[in-house]
This record gives sequence, structure tokens and C-alpha cells, in this order.
Amino acid sequence: MMHFDFQVGDLDSAVAEAVALGATIAEFQPRENVRVLFDPAGHPFCLCRDDE
Repeated sequence: MMHFDFQVGDLDSAVAEAVALGATIAEFQPRENVRVLFDPAGHPFCLCRDDE
């Protein structure tokens, strides 16, 4: 299984959009600027706030 990390400018908006498209938020979140989610098939991916 491959894991993807996506850099986003607005973490809250990106999470909301992913959830609207069928993703679910993982219970464990490793860092404040990262959100772990699962796609509809259950594969994990991360949305990472671009702090630069």
C-alpha cells in the first residue's frame, strides 16, 4: 500500500473538502499541522499544512 502526503494552504478547508468527497478523519492525529484521513476504500493519506 502506498501512502500519500498532500501539502495544502488551508488545512481546515482541505479536510472539509476531503470529508465531503468521502474521506474519514483518523482518530489519532500525530501533529498539529497534519491531518490523517482515510479514503473511502480505507487507505490512509495525510494533508499537511504548508507553513512556508
